Amino acid sequence: MTLSVIGCQNLPFPSASSAPTPVTIKLGGWTASPAEQKLLKELLQDFEAKHPNIKIRHEVINDQYMDVMKTRLVGEAAPDVFYLDALEAPFFMSQNVLEPLDAYITPEFELVDFEETLLESFKYNNHIYGLPKDYSTLALFYNKKAFAAAGLSTPPTTWEELRAYSNKLTLDRNRDGRIDQYGFGEIPELARQAYKIKAFGGQLVDQNGYAVFASDAGLRGLQLAVDQYQKDHSSAQKSDVGTNSGSEMFGQAKVAMVIEGNWAIPYLTETFPKLEFATAELPKINNNKGTMFFTVAYVMNKQTQHKAEAWELISYLTGKEGMTKWTKTGFALPSRKSIAQKLGYDQDSLRTALVAGVDYAVPWQVGEYPAAITNNFDNQFVSALLGQQSLQQAMQRAQDEANELIKAIAID
Repeated sequence: MTLSVIGCQNLPFPSASSAPTPVTIKLGGWTASPAEQKLLKELLQDFEAKHPNIKIRHEVINDQYMDVMKTRLVGEAAPDVFYLDALEAPFFMSQNVLEPLDAYITPEFELVDFEETLLESFKYNNHIYGLPKDYSTLALFYNKKAFAAAGLSTPPTTWEELRAYSNKLTLDRNRDGRIDQYGFGEIPELARQAYKIKAFGGQLVDQNGYAVFASDAGLRGLQLAVDQYQKDHSSAQKSDVGTNSGSEMFGQAKVAMVIEGNWAIPYLTETFPKLEFATAELPKINNNKGTMFFTVAYVMNKQTQHKAEAWELISYLTGKEGMTKWTKTGFALPSRKSIAQKLGYDQDSLRTALVAGVDYAVPWQVGEYPAAITNNFDNQFVSALLGQQSLQQAMQRAQDEANELIKAIAID
């Protein structure tokens, strides 16, 4: 009996530790809402089920995301895979901290399925450093009831028409000098004004990354917003009507038209369910179509010790299956053309204009030092809009101060 027990103890029973230990991949990013975080969690669970040898540790960084990522990259503590906004991409790509993805991309991945304008934002020195997970352009949102009340049946197709519409839609219902509804909601940020600068041949930065938006051509585009605000008095900023965003002032019917992205659609339908609105492509300026596009890519940390597994994650999240699951709820547009067609976004009455705009949109990128340019532009343009200084003076000051800061950064 004793020998029997001893013999059994020496038998080579399978050990749980004999199975290979899964590789853990850290994924860094931010979340715009609890619903978005829930959806990504489900997507990562699907990935793990299909890749039992890989575990994902998702780290949400909503506060000072880019500063945190820069610090961690320097300290060799950055995630293996992380979000990279197109605005910040030029700087990161120039710093040799990202893994080029060209060698990982196979014909089966169908790179040609991505919208080319989106891919271009993540190319540097003939290499691809990121794959866009989704995007949005800007479209004109308009209040259908307000249009009907003003006798307007179709959206404006030129900026001249938009200004004429805005005059009709601006209402002082009580005739007490206080405007109850402005025709148009203006957002005086470079992220919403850049396409106007380009409409007349202006540029945001030159080939060396210095600001050049104060050119005569650039000022012609920006003057459109200033004239409408100061001369027509038919547009309003969010602060003028006590709201926090363009979507909110539109949802509260403080303005009859506003230029917003895809993100406004779920917000408006959920927060203002009685609001009847439609979208259209942005009115032409100088006979040119124009809009902006905003996109974020998945990129690979060049220092990661698990490049094959990191690529498996990126290729799943930006592949057809993963992207379909990610964008099917409609809070973001798929960067793959086939998925947009599959989900019907190119035929969706509220999203058709947004999808159409990607072919001619201006990328939201302003060189390797975006903060220097955007902060100075935004501060000075508001001053010009309020009439505190001329547009030319404001933009020249913004350009000069931005370039002084870029010079100082570049020297360091």
